[in-house]
Amino acid sequence: MIRMKKSDYDAVVQYCLSGLPNESCGLIAGFVDGDVKSIEKVYFLTNLDNNNVHFTMDPKEQFAAVKDARSLGLTMLGNFHSHPETPSRPSEEDKRLAYDSTAVYMIMSLMDNDNPVFKAFGVDKDKNVTEHVLEIV
Repeated sequence: MIRMKKSDYDAVVQYCLSGLPNESCGLIAGFVDGDVKSIEKVYFLTNLDNNNVHFTMDPKEQFAAVKDARSLGLTMLGNFHSHPETPSRPSEEDKRLAYDSTAVYMIMSLMDNDNPVFKAFGVDKDKNVTEHVLEIV
């Protein structure tokens, strides 16, 4: 299960909407307790691609986020990005680029801007996708 604060969820929604028509992206950090991954900090990163179907995170911002998370005693849990025009599920490219089978891959679909859909996934080494339960608290 993935646990996320409502305030962080709302911030991700606003960030992704503000990035339209392009994809938005970022990293998530927090704690792991058994099967529960609790998101404690969201890092909003620049999509260097300025594209609605692809994203590349700014490496300097990624490094700064990892450094900050470590200084706070947090574990990097994974990343998020938006799909401005497609459903909240990993695309073939998302699966191809998913190198860490322990990471959480979160996708915000903005097909209907008034009703964004946010889901969390795992992608194993064989590129099989599993949807995680996402609890907003």
